[in-house]
Amino acid sequence: MPYKLILALVITLSVGGIAGFATANAIGGWYATLIKPSFNPPNGIFAPVWTLLYIMMGIALYLIWKQPASKERNIALLFFAIQLFLNFWWSILFFNYHELGWAFVEIIAMWVFIIITIFSFAPLSKTASWLLVPYVSWVSFASILNYAIWRLNL
Repeated sequence: MPYKLILALVITLSVGGIAGFATANAIGGWYATLIKPSFNPPNGIFAPVWTLLYIMMGIALYLIWKQPASKERNIALLFFAIQLFLNFWWSILFFNYHELGWAFVEIIAMWVFIIITIFSFAPLSKTASWLLVPYVSWVSFASILNYAIWRLNL
């Protein structure tokens, strides 16, 4: 297995794992007290879905990272890093700081950067680009869920 693939998976899974660990206590505590919309999935769905998404993100990252160095590749990697940074901080804003409104603003920024990342990946690797489509789809749903929870708990 190429070291870049292993490192790409470690990066994405670590971001998810650290954010998950940092917010785990809120799930059974504060989050359980919130009013949630009828379409809120059971808590047990989130970890497996996110794990799969982080694996797909890691593979996409690897497919771009292994491309020959170029301005386009470097810009695509920068966009990926920005969306991953935003991904991490959404969990902290939502679960640790209980800032539902700011978390919504932040997840919209994350969604925009995921879209930009998808389009910056496409000329370099269609496969990498398509690997991020389930991610942006889930974040679209999470954005709607974030908004609904925010509005229900004002």
